[in-house]
Amino acid sequence: MIQQINRFKFLLIGLSLGGVWLASCDRLADAQSDQQPRPVFSSPVLTGDRDVPYVPTPQAVVDAMLQVAKVGKDDVLYDLGSGDGRIVITAAEKFGTRGVGIDIDPERVQEAQANARKAGVTDRAKFIQQDLFKADFSEATVVTLYLLPSVNLKLRPLLFKQLKPGTRVVSNTFDMDDWKPEKTLKVGNNTVYYWVIPEKVPENLRS
Repeated sequence: MIQQINRFKFLLIGLSLGGVWLASCDRLADAQSDQQPRPVFSSPVLTGDRDVPYVPTPQAVVDAMLQVAKVGKDDVLYDLGSGDGRIVITAAEKFGTRGVGIDIDPERVQEAQANARKAGVTDRAKFIQQDLFKADFSEATVVTLYLLPSVNLKLRPLLFKQLKPGTRVVSNTFDMDDWKPEKTLKVGNNTVYYWVIPEKVPENLRS
């Protein structure tokens, strides 16, 4: 009889401790749900038959690209090959910049739109699915790139054709061949290249 009573007491104690633990978990979950969600940026992914494999730009490089271009609230930034949207979103968060990201991969566009919602910048960050070579980015005052050398060269005539003189162009890792940058920065293992669209484009750069 005494053993049965003791077992009953232990059972009650165990149930009480379990209830305390569950309540603590509930409070922790509630506290976490109250926190502002932050964007979750992707890890490197190949995009099948796309012209460029998708590899996200490290955040330190994003910051350096925006700083060298002196991005501000009055700029309009176009990120060509925008991936998960981190360049456009960072510019909107830190500088109040209005930006447009263009990517041919619908999954990346959806991911970027979700990240913009989490960051609370959908009023300043827009993402569209489109072929870069069919896009109109003529309103840009800043253009950012993380493409491949061959794609940069193919895109270069369009930059000169569409962009106004004085527009800043920044590329992560890859240059523009004989269009020499005005500045280069080393950020970790990456190189950032910076150009300004000239008043008169030299003939050798038009094609």
